[in-house]
Amino acid sequence: MIVIPAIDLKDGNCVRLEQGLMDKDTVFNDNPGAQAKIWAEQGAELLHIVDLDGAFAGEPRNRAAIEAIVKAIDIPTQLGGGIRDMATIEAYLALGISRVIIGTAAQRNPELVKEACAKFPGRIVVGIDAKNGLVAVQGWAEVTDITAVDLARKFEGYGVSAIIYTDISRDGMMQGPNIEATRKLAEAIAIPVIASGGVSRLADIENLMAVEASGISGVITGKAIYNGALNLAEAIALTRRGAKGC
Repeated sequence: MIVIPAIDLKDGNCVRLEQGLMDKDTVFNDNPGAQAKIWAEQGAELLHIVDLDGAFAGEPRNRAAIEAIVKAIDIPTQLGGGIRDMATIEAYLALGISRVIIGTAAQRNPELVKEACAKFPGRIVVGIDAKNGLVAVQGWAEVTDITAVDLARKFEGYGVSAIIYTDISRDGMMQGPNIEATRKLAEAIAIPVIASGGVSRLADIENLMAVEASGISGVITGKAIYNGALNLAEAIALTRRGAKGC
């Protein structure tokens, strides 16, 4: 299991939201490229980027900031937010993004996921955001009646690299991830699951490592590493020690 630092972009700045609410944002850095470099220097193996404006608009909105991030670091990146068609997927991969994350479009148009996986094997991730177990789309503004597990099962056999599972009620709240829901999802599918939302301390990483065997390949952390509650280098070191001990 690896620890993946997040950069959420709004109006070109690195921000964090509380429970996905755009009006509850905190700006942590106005230079996304410099912030990406900080996380890479602390040992990150993969960087998670979200175009928040794009997620709500349904189309890319922070291209300049994304380009700056890609140019600033050598580690792989994964990007989500506003990716709704093949043209956008192709443009981001051509820009240097390693993997694209399909979220809202995965729920509304599963065929896009299938087509993208066939054309770009190993480079497509599906983002599933849930509130009380039900999938939320359109920048978390709309909650559907489909469960996270049912949606994830649709993508078995497509060639999806990973499922990023975010519990919205935990995101940005520093209350710890929803371990049980993440474990249940990972056990229900063969696709690796990346946990997201609520990670606030080393104990949260340890708790996820304890259920890593269920199929959890990574954990995304954002607010906690920005406000100092979690030291990224220490979290990465913890998971590496755990991997050596297995």
